[in-house]
Formats: sequence, C-alpha cells, structure tokens
Amino acid sequence: MPKVTRKDVPRPLFAHLLERIQERSIPSEALKSLAAWLDEDPEVPRGDWFKRLPDVTVCGRGKWIKTFLSPSQTPRGEEL
Repeated sequence: MPKVTRKDVPRPLFAHLLERIQERSIPSEALKSLAAWLDEDPEVPRGDWFKRLPDVTVCGRGKWIKTFLSPSQTPRGEEL
C-alpha cells in the first residue's frame, strides 16, 4: 500500500489544496490534526480514500491528498 506523500506535490494540486482550505474556512486546529496524522506516515489504498478529522475530511487517491471537505460534505472512497 502507498503512503501519503508530503514532498514534491505538483504545483497545481498544491494550489488546489490551498484554495479549498480558504474556500471552506478550514480552521488551523484541523490543519494541526492533519499534520499529526501525516506524521504517522499513514498507508492508504491505491484508489480513492478519505480520513475524517475534527472539522475536516481529507480525501485522496493513492499517495496524493486531492481535496478537503467540510463536515457537511459527503466523501467517496474507502474510509480510513
């Protein structure tokens, strides 16, 4: 199983993630929770997946985080 990557994120993807953080008013505490989870070097499925954290759901595909959802939005893929 792949692990979530934090390095060499493609510039367009990084810009998209920053946009979603601003657009969905994701609080800094949620980003701290995300950082703590990433520090665990998590393994993820090769396909679509999501991880619910306080105040945000992180969605990805394989090794890449693809977007952030607010708690009221419905994720797709395998829940971690």
